[in-house]
Amino acid sequence: MKKLFITIAAVLLGAAFASAQDLASVTETFNNGAIALQADNKTEALQSFREALAGAELLGAEGEEIATKCKSYIPVLEFAIAKEMVNNQDYDNAVAALKTTIDLAKEYGDEGTAESAADLIPQVLMQKANAFLSAKDYVGAVAGYKAVLEADPNNGVAALRLGSALNSAGDKDAAIEAFKLAAANGQEKQAVKQISNIYLKNAAAALKAKDYAGAVSEALKVNEYGENAKAYQIAAQASQSLKKNNDAINYFEKYLELAPNAGNATQIAYTVAALYQQQGNKAKAIEFYQKAITDPKFGAEAQKQINVLK
Repeated sequence: MKKLFITIAAVLLGAAFASAQDLASVTETFNNGAIALQADNKTEALQSFREALAGAELLGAEGEEIATKCKSYIPVLEFAIAKEMVNNQDYDNAVAALKTTIDLAKEYGDEGTAESAADLIPQVLMQKANAFLSAKDYVGAVAGYKAVLEADPNNGVAALRLGSALNSAGDKDAAIEAFKLAAANGQEKQAVKQISNIYLKNAAAALKAKDYAGAVSEALKVNEYGENAKAYQIAAQASQSLKKNNDAINYFEKYLELAPNAGNATQIAYTVAALYQQQGNKAKAIEFYQKAITDPKFGAEAQKQINVLK
């Protein structure tokens, strides 16, 4: 019995010695991490703290203090390394590192770091998308801004730039929807301007292609987002070609109200006068011919028609 007791005691003593060795090894690994951190070698420090944590957790209560310290360092280091990746424009790896940071920070109870990392992800995605847009890689920019909006659905700037990328890529309908989203999220002035420009270009293209009904339709869409003199002019010219003279007169008059000093104002006035004259409205015809008297091309004819109508 005495011999057996000695054997058991020897085993226990050996286990205690092994445990002491393990703690010393874990402590050394932790200290190596601290030294690397002081030297600003974040990657080496992170690796050491990870190894120290794994060893400390195997020691149970004995390694609890070191494990706690490791858990306080690891998320912060992950976050710092992710930010360095952002600075180096390594956006994909930065996002992956930020997601890892969030998971570890939440697991280790560091809610502040988790929140900061989560806030940074949309900014990183935005930088990536901006880089594509600057390079005129519109396909990449579209994908990039969509990723931003998945992370931050209320990001009006991302929606505005998505609209620009889609418009440049030729997908005008999708661009308009993106601009509408931007308008609903704080970017109304710029978004409305972009939508109006799309419809105005559509109207001008339709007029050039002699799609007069389409030109009127697109021009009137412009004015849904704010009256535009050029849109009224296109609508008037298209209506005149469609023989819809009442509409043409109305749109031309709207144009003159918005752009009374335009270079072609006297010529437009002459056109309106002629349309009124065709309808037999002498008073209105004279009124607009008088506005055209100073026109170098049509002034003389305008005065002639006034003399005839009086």
